[in-house]
Amino acid sequence: MSVMQISVFLENKPGTLKKMTSVLAANKIDMRATSLAETKDFGIARLVVDDALAAVNTLKENNFVASLTPVLAIEIPDETGGLDKLLSVFDEAKVNIEYMYAFSGGCAKDHAYMIFRVSDTKNAEAKLAGKHIKILAQEDLAQI
Repeated sequence: MSVMQISVFLENKPGTLKKMTSVLAANKIDMRATSLAETKDFGIARLVVDDALAAVNTLKENNFVASLTPVLAIEIPDETGGLDKLLSVFDEAKVNIEYMYAFSGGCAKDHAYMIFRVSDTKNAEAKLAGKHIKILAQEDLAQI
C-alpha cells in the first residue's frame, strides 16, 4: 500500500530547482507532494507524483540524480489533534518516523494528507493494519 517517493539531488545554486520543475512540467508530470531540504552544497527535493517510474526516468534522462523510495501516504482528519492522534498510533505500534511532510489534495476540507518515511515500510504497514488508518496506494494519488 505504500507510494513511491522520488528523491532528486540538486546543486544548491539559483535556477536548479526551476530546471527540475520545468522538466516535470514539460513532460506533464504532476507533483502531488513535495519537500525540499538543503545543505551548503546541495539540496534534496522529495516528490510524490502520480507516475513515479515515468518521472524518475524522465529526470534521469535530463541529467538529474534521482532515486525511488517507498513511503507511507496517510489520510488524516483535518481537525485539532488529528496528527497527534495518528502519531499516538505510530507510537503504540513502535513505528519510528525518519521524516514527514504534508500535502493537500483537491477540495477536501475534512482531511489532510501526510507522507511518512519509516525505516521499514512493509513492517510499518503490517503494524498499522487494522488501526483505522487510511494508507494510500500509488493509484489513489490520481483520485486526490
